[in-house]
Amino acid sequence: MRKRKEALKALMFLLPSAAGVCLFWIIPYLDVIKRSFFSAVSGEFMGFHNFRTIFENQAFRLAAGNTLRFFGVCIPILVTLSLLVSVLLTREQKYLQLKKSLFLLPMAIPVASVVLIWKLLFHSQGLLNHFLSLFSVEGVDWMNTEASFWVLIISYIWRNLGYDVVLWVAGISGISASLYEAARVDGAGEWMCFWKITMPNLMGSLFTIVVLSLLNGFKVFREAYLVAGDYPQQDMYLLQHLFNNWYRDLSIDKMAAAAVVTGAVIMLLILALQRAWAKEA
Repeated sequence: MRKRKEALKALMFLLPSAAGVCLFWIIPYLDVIKRSFFSAVSGEFMGFHNFRTIFENQAFRLAAGNTLRFFGVCIPILVTLSLLVSVLLTREQKYLQLKKSLFLLPMAIPVASVVLIWKLLFHSQGLLNHFLSLFSVEGVDWMNTEASFWVLIISYIWRNLGYDVVLWVAGISGISASLYEAARVDGAGEWMCFWKITMPNLMGSLFTIVVLSLLNGFKVFREAYLVAGDYPQQDMYLLQHLFNNWYRDLSIDKMAAAAVVTGAVIMLLILALQRAWAKEA
């Protein structure tokens, strides 16, 4: 009886959150899945026609390719760089909280201000071209060239580096200092301590950081949209641009099919990462 009462109390505490998840996430996503099999105009059942349509759509292939390329470049750089910075920070504990706060500052900058920074630096009359002119190098409008993709990457890493650094530092702080002391007594150097002690104890943090970095990557669309609008240079045309344009055109069926495909890819990727980390553990 006591266990039943405790289980009932736990259920009552979980019920509001569960209701919110069902109302605002599960039910809407099930509705999206349903819409992906029907016509947005007639409501007629279309089977997999909407999915064939998006895979044959050149804009979808471009946006999906750019998005995959973006994550394939950004995530390894961000995770590796943030780990390196966090290791260096934890070696010197003095003013550690202040240092972490400084790294988090880019996340506190409003998106509109970030857009102004982009324009100030990378416009055809911006600071970067002015600097290059000092060396007799002709500048270009960086946001309308292939370099726009790398501008997007730099912006993403700059804004999210501090967030990942704080997560790494939290993981490193949880490792017992006695492990390092014992290893150094046995003659282990810094590199050996990193590979044999630090990394094995950070595998759980690594999974969390990779997943959060992946999810945060979709937020970079805000800057790209405010800088270049609905149709930016093709190298920075992402899935979010495509969804935004289809929403404006009321192509709900194509949007739903693309959303289902994107959600399935993300879920499979996260499950694959989880399985890989479970094997490592």
